[in-house]
Amino acid sequence: MESHLLLREHPRALALRPTVLEEAPSGVLVLEQHKLNLPTSTTKAMATLVSPSDFEDSQWRILNSRPVFGCLGLIDILGESFVAIVTDCISLGRIRAGEEVYKIQSVTFYSLTSSKYDNINLMTDDWDSDDWLDQPTINNNGGNDNGVFQHPCAQLQKLLSIGNFYFTPDFDLTKTVQKRTSSASTMGAHSFDDHFLWNKFLISGLLEFRNKLDKKKQMDLDRGGFLVFAIRGYVGIETIIDGNEKYELSTVSKLSCKRAGTRFNSRGIDDNGHVANFVETETVLCSDRTCYSFTQIRGSVPVFWEQQGMQLVNHKIQIARGPDATQPAVKRHFDELTQRYQNVSCLNLLSQEKEKNSGEALLSKAYNAAVKQLGQPSQSAPVNIINFDLHAECRGGNYENLGLLMNIIQRSADTFGYFLMDSDDNQIITCQQGVFRTNCMDCLDRTNLVQNEVSRKVLLGYLNNKRKDQGTIDRFITAHANLWAENGDGLSKIYAGTGALKSAFTRTGKVTLMNVLSDAARSANRFYINNFQDKARQEIIDQLLGKLAGQREILIHDPISDSVSQLMQTRLKEYSTVQKITIFCGTYNLNGKSFKGESLDPWLLQHLRWNQNSEPDIYVIGFQEIVELSPQQVMATDAEKRTVWEQQIERTLNSKQGDGKSRYVLLRSNQLVGAALIIFVKASVVENIRNVETSTKKTGLMGMAGNKGAVAIRMEYGDTSFCFLAAHFASGQSNVDDRNADFHTINQGLQFQRGRSIDSHSNIVWVSDFNYRVSLLNEEARALANAGNIEGLLRNDQLIREMNQGNVFQGYQEGQITFMPTYKYDNGTDVYDTSEKQRVPGWTDRIVFKGKQLKQVQYDRADLYTSDHRPVLALFETEILILDQAAKTRLQNQLYKKSLETTGSDHLVSPSTIPPNLPKRKPITPARPSTTPTPPPSFTPKPVMPLIDLSEDDVSFFMNLPPPSTDNNRWWDDGNEQPKADKKRTAQGRNPFSIQDTKNSSSSLLPSALTNNGLNVAWTPSVLSPSSPTNNSQSFPIKYQN
Repeated sequence: MESHLLLREHPRALALRPTVLEEAPSGVLVLEQHKLNLPTSTTKAMATLVSPSDFEDSQWRILNSRPVFGCLGLIDILGESFVAIVTDCISLGRIRAGEEVYKIQSVTFYSLTSSKYDNINLMTDDWDSDDWLDQPTINNNGGNDNGVFQHPCAQLQKLLSIGNFYFTPDFDLTKTVQKRTSSASTMGAHSFDDHFLWNKFLISGLLEFRNKLDKKKQMDLDRGGFLVFAIRGYVGIETIIDGNEKYELSTVSKLSCKRAGTRFNSRGIDDNGHVANFVETETVLCSDRTCYSFTQIRGSVPVFWEQQGMQLVNHKIQIARGPDATQPAVKRHFDELTQRYQNVSCLNLLSQEKEKNSGEALLSKAYNAAVKQLGQPSQSAPVNIINFDLHAECRGGNYENLGLLMNIIQRSADTFGYFLMDSDDNQIITCQQGVFRTNCMDCLDRTNLVQNEVSRKVLLGYLNNKRKDQGTIDRFITAHANLWAENGDGLSKIYAGTGALKSAFTRTGKVTLMNVLSDAARSANRFYINNFQDKARQEIIDQLLGKLAGQREILIHDPISDSVSQLMQTRLKEYSTVQKITIFCGTYNLNGKSFKGESLDPWLLQHLRWNQNSEPDIYVIGFQEIVELSPQQVMATDAEKRTVWEQQIERTLNSKQGDGKSRYVLLRSNQLVGAALIIFVKASVVENIRNVETSTKKTGLMGMAGNKGAVAIRMEYGDTSFCFLAAHFASGQSNVDDRNADFHTINQGLQFQRGRSIDSHSNIVWVSDFNYRVSLLNEEARALANAGNIEGLLRNDQLIREMNQGNVFQGYQEGQITFMPTYKYDNGTDVYDTSEKQRVPGWTDRIVFKGKQLKQVQYDRADLYTSDHRPVLALFETEILILDQAAKTRLQNQLYKKSLETTGSDHLVSPSTIPPNLPKRKPITPARPSTTPTPPPSFTPKPVMPLIDLSEDDVSFFMNLPPPSTDNNRWWDDGNEQPKADKKRTAQGRNPFSIQDTKNSSSSLLPSALTNNGLNVAWTPSVLSPSSPTNNSQSFPIKYQN
């Protein structure tokens, strides 16, 4: 597993060579930057597995003074390719025989591109989860905000070296003991569970490189331990001696990387069915005779919910989606769990008391409804839910009341059982047939308390079945409690930044005043970390997992793959479908007015006048001034009025459902004080919509107040991305520059998760009150409006002028305006403003869009009288792309196989890009001086004539010969036994390699050059020594006799 890290300066390359070459030479892994990388193309590297004999170490120097422990993969940062090397680790012990686990202590990133970071020493000692983010953010020049030159991978290095990443060279750590044993998985590239493989993004290119090697080289690569596969979580191992038997008690927790993140940045479920803080924990007790394991899981409540961090006591919870839009993701989640674990019993520890904790009660209600909607209400179903309000049941530290929960789940625990195997012959005795899924709010403190108790009860049952005495059982249970306390602390530090609360009770079973004070201090520390550090931590986690916008994995160069990728683009139709959809977009400034019962049909259903069968797939509704912009409202968001409008919109859209129309469900909504954005979709298309996110950006009072700004929602319909925005710009007839500044502030400053911006999307639509006016005197504008002269007004429209001059909305377009100005009316009338201010009529409410496939088919206003504005609507048609990933993979494999057969295996690497062949290793032993006298030039032997008869009529001689060698295929290195010469076959029937009597033998047996001038020469062929010349002109030692 240990290797030397070597550096070659010109051309720059890194190499991993095993520290011990004599045992079983596995080769040398050489990595270097691909020379033909283009600025706009995917970054590529070149990997080569060189045999030890072909590796010229004189061109290389050792880069790290101590041995290293393998490569985590490659990553591109700031345009440079870096290799992540494990430079230090410690052994934790073995889970069972042959399964040793290591904790990563230090990781260093080395550049394949340049040497400017080689001498930057990154200290990794004593890094702690509480201070690993103290360093400033790296800027694009490689420095930080203080002007200090810093390694671009400094934050990544700290994350990987913090002490909660683990690996093993011996087995697949991403799977449980039961799954490893049942499936008999190997270290193949496709055997890992990618839920728990944290460096998958980094190592995917090298895994693909491994797949393309032949079996022998794959074995060489694996034997060298060059590739490291890491999990994140906690691994603890304790050894217990019971008489003559030695036991290894282990707790292994693996945190999923599918929805990884920090406490307030990663909550609930995503559209793929992955939940935040999902952990699979396994308790293993193994000896030389038996192996026992019991698995549990934890994970965030599987509905779409959010929670703001800046609340110390009672955190307000917001359910982000309605139940109908949530259910497809919930179904995906539990379908995967039942496929993995067969049966799932959900232990919900959230509060049920709405009076004391309304947020938890609301979340618990949504959770129960989602499980019930799965259509499995019975206790015998694969999924059931058990509610146990731990805070209420164990109030005052009475945690012995956990026995009530144990009694409730006893039947399920007996049904699920545990895994047990005979270690002598690896025969499985029994398998675990179900799993407990435990959750609280954060899935940390209460969850760890309950999971420890469940694990303890099951382990006790197993030990009692083995008839252990009480003293021995107590030793096992004490070790178990210590492991679970450490497990709780480790998982809590990853997600919340501090150790777990109530861990002292888990360890000792007692509650003391010091424990209570310690928990209070940890809660305060969490508040600081979660509010002031977690955003930066989230970005580093997303960078490690390859989830930042525009981030791409480093591929290993393969000309065949490049040609296949080009072919795949030309055959896109074979693995994709194109679907035409319709999108309704509307905007309405409510002027702070509440819903007054006015029908919304003229606005939301206006398109039915032209086509009764027209049913938009998506409804995007933007509001401005949904609440009155008073000083109290500006600093906070009141969602009550938005909820009322959501209900009215849903009632309007589904009013025609009885006529065979589609049903619409609320997909997502959000609000920034007065600006609100609401999206409804057909219930039938929810399955096709993924990665729905929302974000806001304030522009009022220099970005501190939300009276002006924007709220945005982004999503992916199939494989096409959309971004919708509802904005409210600065008011005032002449404040054009302020409105332009608002646009640029929002366009550049509004960010979604993982670094996505507005311009990251294929289709963008703004449904907004931009507040751009008509630059005319009031009398002129009103005269034109009264005359219906729309064209005359538009010639003086500020937004059209600013767009034409390229000051705002570059690349956007707006449909032709054929309707009267929408602002400003006397409330409830068709009369333009008659108040003291007498605002100039204009089109403040607009819809602008950008997208190659977006086609606007309607742009109009509706006559509603709730506000002093008139709502505007637009109808779009567009085509969305839906990829069939399974069909894409099949076609890709077929094309690659066909290209490989066509070009041959010798052309896997383009001759123009292959690195120069490395000279062979120099002789290890020094050349010894020859004792044979050197003949005079006149006696230099001529080329030796053939000594073995290779007559054409004897075909049998060629039957066992290997195929001719090539530059890339050497038959003596293929691992097969080398053919041996037949010493009995000679031209004259004699063995030419035996000593002959030169006096009696015929001179024809000797080369003619050795019988000149009567000189009697005895010629003795010999094997070439290392000091012998190795060029094509061969020479041989000879004996001279006078």
